[in-house]
Amino acid sequence: MTAYISKEKPFSKKWFIAYGMIVLGAALIAIGYIYFVIPYRILPGGVYGISIVLHHSLGLPVGMTALAFNIVLFVVVLKLLGPRFGVKTLTALVLTSVFVDVGSYFSGLQPLVEDDALLSSVFGGVLVGAGVGFIFRSRASTGGSDVLATILGKYSSMPVGQIMIIIDSLVVMLGLIVFGDWKIPLYSWILIFVYGRTVDVILQGPRYDKTLFIISEKHELIKQKLTKDMGRRGSFISGEGMFEGKFHKIIFTTVTRREVILLQDYIHDIDPNAFMTVLEANEVLGGGFKTLKDKLDK
Repeated sequence: MTAYISKEKPFSKKWFIAYGMIVLGAALIAIGYIYFVIPYRILPGGVYGISIVLHHSLGLPVGMTALAFNIVLFVVVLKLLGPRFGVKTLTALVLTSVFVDVGSYFSGLQPLVEDDALLSSVFGGVLVGAGVGFIFRSRASTGGSDVLATILGKYSSMPVGQIMIIIDSLVVMLGLIVFGDWKIPLYSWILIFVYGRTVDVILQGPRYDKTLFIISEKHELIKQKLTKDMGRRGSFISGEGMFEGKFHKIIFTTVTRREVILLQDYIHDIDPNAFMTVLEANEVLGGGFKTLKDKLDK
């Protein structure tokens, strides 16, 4: 097995947590598809997007069609790239397909919100994105675009992320060609955007932290404020000004959203001419924030 496959000891705490997240994720994905996505022919891209097109045009079941596509892709990956997906991924794929088809049968694919495709695309994106996020958190894959992009990436110089965007866009445009309705790709892109943002929140949490770069003559006072009063760490980076050619120290640190305001007020009082850049911190581990161990233990 390669490093791509993550395994937990059977029936250990981590094993139950991982498979619990897979079951929860598959259930959320199924609910999103059944009550919000499939009834309005909204396409999430990838394998399920194609399966929804085939369902509405040929009457094929969405879940089993998607599972068939994913099995073919996994066989191709196994032959071309070796074992990169384990039992958890197969479990996620099977459970999602079964949940989607069983739920579709009992619900009759009646939308939860009648005559509102826009609201359905938003809430469908939230539910599907949350489900995919939980499955990713279990160190499994949901198949589809990422698997196909992995295969194509072997024979292309393009990043896998760009290939996934192209694949999803082609699937959305397929819906336009088959159904002849411009509203379908528009609602589908809303779904894909919301879905992607929701996955990010599930994997990384809400972004409350900010990364700062500060240039000030009062860098020692700012250092004291950060380390003594706020309990934060940071680094000095040596830099040369582009205009005057003067060397100065740049403070690099990460603080919470609230602490940014407190620090800005303090810096304004001691050095109104200071230069500060505030960036979104995608994820912060260690140094007074969540540790890497805490992240991996979840």
